[in-house]
Amino acid sequence: MPARKAGANVNRRERKAQYIAKLNQYLQDYKSILVVNIDNVGSNQIQQIRKALRGRANVLMGKNTIVRKILREHSAANPGFEALLPLVFGNIGFVFTNDSLTEIRSLIQTNKKPAAARVGIVAPNDVWIPAGTTGLDPGQTAFFQVLNIATKIVKGSIEIINDVHLIKKGDKVNNSHVALLDKLNIRPFHFAMTVTDVYDNGTVYSAAILDMSQDDLLSKFMNGVRKVAAVSMAISYPTEAALPYLFSNAFSKLVALSLATDYSFEAAEKFKNFLSNPGAFAAAAPAAASSAAPAAAAAPVKEESEEEEDMGFDLFD
Repeated sequence: MPARKAGANVNRRERKAQYIAKLNQYLQDYKSILVVNIDNVGSNQIQQIRKALRGRANVLMGKNTIVRKILREHSAANPGFEALLPLVFGNIGFVFTNDSLTEIRSLIQTNKKPAAARVGIVAPNDVWIPAGTTGLDPGQTAFFQVLNIATKIVKGSIEIINDVHLIKKGDKVNNSHVALLDKLNIRPFHFAMTVTDVYDNGTVYSAAILDMSQDDLLSKFMNGVRKVAAVSMAISYPTEAALPYLFSNAFSKLVALSLATDYSFEAAEKFKNFLSNPGAFAAAAPAAASSAAPAAAAAPVKEESEEEEDMGFDLFD
């Protein structure tokens, strides 16, 4: 027995050393890491995900204490790893890759397994019971009464009158939920390895950022620029974002001053000419407008010719 225990300890130390070496190698070889939550994900499902990612990414699970220790050691050379430390808790793993993050995440999260409800788990999605016949005999109405589900008896079978929102996302599943879902043979949940956070070239951010398109990013950036410009204008502090508005306001004031006095400059002459000669507005109109005018004028001529050809018939004759 002592010899067997000693051998087991040696094997454990060897596996630990191999794991540490592999983690160190991955941290050096890959620029991106997906932090994944593996709650309710079985070993067989994880193996299938590994196969789907083969050649593009590597999945690594391990003890959080060892992972934190290795990350601290590497954070001296790469401070970005330090931002990963608060994320190393609970039932998590890592996916190392140099490939497209959105494609890798899609491969991970499309591997879903249907699962029955279990008492005490937190519902990952809403659960609805559809209206209609259940196939259960009238003696089992107690399950529906406990959950305040309106039913009726139709042809010797219990029928649910309306769709029922049985469990809300984030709520804990209780015994009544499980009993009813089992009787209705409903497996309401799909468990998958979910990506929660991303490490990419020294930056850590939420995986929700991967859902944003290039247009979304540009829109948010421009919204931020507008806010910076608004604050800059409000406190009279010049910034690069506010420069176009500052120049526009300054130009407007110069033109207003020129119009109110005899002082003039080249850009203001255009506005002075407009005010002194309103006909200049018509001259500045696009050529397309002038070409459209004859066409518009031609329409009444056609109507007149139609009236000349009118033979006295009414539309409803």
